[in-house]
Amino acid sequence: MSESGNPPLTQVLQAAGEGDAGAARRLWSLVYEELRALAHAKLRRMPGQTLQTTALVNEAYLKLVGSEDPGWEGRAHFFGAAAQAMRQILVDQARRKARVKHGGGMERVDLDEAVSLEAPIDDMLALDEALAELEKIDSRKSRLVMFRYFAGLTMEDTAKALGVSVPTVERDWRYVKVWLYDKLK
Repeated sequence: MSESGNPPLTQVLQAAGEGDAGAARRLWSLVYEELRALAHAKLRRMPGQTLQTTALVNEAYLKLVGSEDPGWEGRAHFFGAAAQAMRQILVDQARRKARVKHGGGMERVDLDEAVSLEAPIDDMLALDEALAELEKIDSRKSRLVMFRYFAGLTMEDTAKALGVSVPTVERDWRYVKVWLYDKLK
């Protein structure tokens, strides 16, 4: 996901931010496959998720381009915003599923694999609560989780997006994984 691998993206992001309708269409064609790969990887790590990859990408993209002036500063910033949008969508869906009206508290059983039960929907809600707490303690570490876990950025791209060195990102990532494990166990 390096910027040098796709230089026109920054220009298209700037044009889309300035309200160029054609740029929004070009942006979609430039980022669709990467957003789809990110969404697919995210959904694959969430057993029992009923949201389809394409639906997650489409909803996230609509959130991204629907804002007045997104002010993206480059590739990493855009994909960070995409990760945040996907997180919000997944958390909202988890909340909807947890409501009694939608079977909250009931376990979903896949008819094809009735032997295995899905992970509780509370996992996404617990992760969201933990990230909100981390945001209050250390916003950079919270953004690090967004870039690494939700956007799937590399250590190098995450360091660039956060404006810190790669060793700092690696050290913070080790800390955050232990902190989240402690909060979520």
